[in-house]
Amino acid sequence: MAESRSVKMDAPAKKYRGKKLKVAIIGCGGIAQAHLEAYKRIPEVEIVAGVDILPERLQVMEEKWGLPKKALFTDWKEMLKKIKPDAVDVCTPNGVHCAPVVDACNAGCHAMVEKPMAMNPAECEKMIAAAKKNNVKLAVGFQQRYNPQTTALINAREQGQFGKIMFVKCQALRRRGIPNWGVFGQKKLQGGGPMIDIGVHILECAYEFMGAPKPIAASGNVWTYFGNKPSKTRSGWPGWDYKTYTVEDLAIGQIRFDNGAILQIESSFVAHIKQNDVFNFTAMGEKGGCSWEGAEIYCDQNDLMVNMTPVFISTTDGWSDLFREKLQNWVNGCLKGTPLGAPGEAGLAVQKMLDGIYRSAEAGKEVTIK
Repeated sequence: MAESRSVKMDAPAKKYRGKKLKVAIIGCGGIAQAHLEAYKRIPEVEIVAGVDILPERLQVMEEKWGLPKKALFTDWKEMLKKIKPDAVDVCTPNGVHCAPVVDACNAGCHAMVEKPMAMNPAECEKMIAAAKKNNVKLAVGFQQRYNPQTTALINAREQGQFGKIMFVKCQALRRRGIPNWGVFGQKKLQGGGPMIDIGVHILECAYEFMGAPKPIAASGNVWTYFGNKPSKTRSGWPGWDYKTYTVEDLAIGQIRFDNGAILQIESSFVAHIKQNDVFNFTAMGEKGGCSWEGAEIYCDQNDLMVNMTPVFISTTDGWSDLFREKLQNWVNGCLKGTPLGAPGEAGLAVQKMLDGIYRSAEAGKEVTIK
């Protein structure tokens, strides 16, 4: 039985003030800059404030994005009180996702939060409850579900191309790609390493492709063998802070669903593999299979085994268009009450699977996902 998608019928948008959605950015680092570039292509949005604990990031908000000093804050609570935005876009480290979202919702603001939604399912539930209580929209920054490859395969699944999906294998692997900026190597601020940082993306779009069945159990393991040591090996991202590195280098997990399907996932910052970057999922169904990369479909036709490769998928321009798509969907939900592509409930479902893999690694056995 597929998990309920009643979240698509989210609460209607609150009465809107003004001609544009007034958005405050909480966390003005690298990912926020990608969001701001996307907002330039969304005319319904006006950026009205920036919040960050680092002065240099607030300086960027002033000099590059034209915000006055009175719109720059180090405390989101002060910003909510003085600016009273319509919505907030939370781009902080994972450990600082829950609190600003809950405070913003309680102040009557819609909220977009970057992936993963939070540090654990309990935090996700607090965020969802706050949004529901205050009748505001809460969306999670899962841009890969808007990827044309994802939507093409979802359409094929909905048309019965694959029949019952039995097995999905996900990979988000880097041969050598430990982030040398931010706090990606600090578990207390991020919740984990590659599984929660990049594995979350392929897990989320594969799960959406499957039709969001109910996860019931998880097993997995994590290993740290490289990132917490100095290295002279040449790579594109050298010089990470190995002294504060407390996350895994490699994580492997398996999820069982109530419909009998199994999903396996591999994710790494460091793995001794041929390619530098692997990002893909493959699926096997009773009537057909597929590969996310290239939206290829494998099936039988006219008594032949056939591989189908699209000649054309889309004109989207990579990350830039995906960020615009996810933010436009949220903005439309805030202004028009239209369904969210990735509401808070979708973030919670993914968080339960991530949490299950990490709990299993710690316990050394399969664990239940409630």
